[in-house]
Amino acid sequence: MKLTVTVKKPGKRKELVAQELELPGIPQTLRELITGVVEGGVQAFKERQSEKNVIPYITETQIGESAEQGKVGFGTVYDDRQADPEQAVSAALTAFADGLYRVFINETEIEDLDAPLATQEGDRIVFMRFTMLAGGLW
Repeated sequence: MKLTVTVKKPGKRKELVAQELELPGIPQTLRELITGVVEGGVQAFKERQSEKNVIPYITETQIGESAEQGKVGFGTVYDDRQADPEQAVSAALTAFADGLYRVFINETEIEDLDAPLATQEGDRIVFMRFTMLAGGLW
C-alpha cells in the first residue's frame, strides 16, 4: 500500500520530511501504521549504513532537493551501531502515548492506537511533531 507520509512541526509552513512510503499490507489500526512506518525507516537506515561510496559525490539536482529540505550533505551514516526495529517501534509508540506527536490521516486526527482505521491507497499521513520547552517556573 502506498501512502504519502509527512512530518511537520507546529508553526512551520514547510514540512520537515515528505515522502511516499510503501507498506507491505493495509494497516488496520494506528499501532500497525506506526509500526510499518518505523520499520520502513529502520530498513532505510540500514540500507544507507551499508552503502559505501569510494568517491562521494552529489549532483546539482540532489543539492537542490536537499536545500529545499534544509540540509545538504552526502547522506553518509557515520554511526556503526545497528538499529533495533523492535526497540524503535516501542519508542515510537511510547512517544505517541506521551503526546510527543500526533497523527492525522487526510486531515483527521487519529487518537486511539487500537481503533480500526479506514486507510486507502494514496492517503496522506501527517505526523505532527511537538517540541518540549525547557525550563520552568520553580
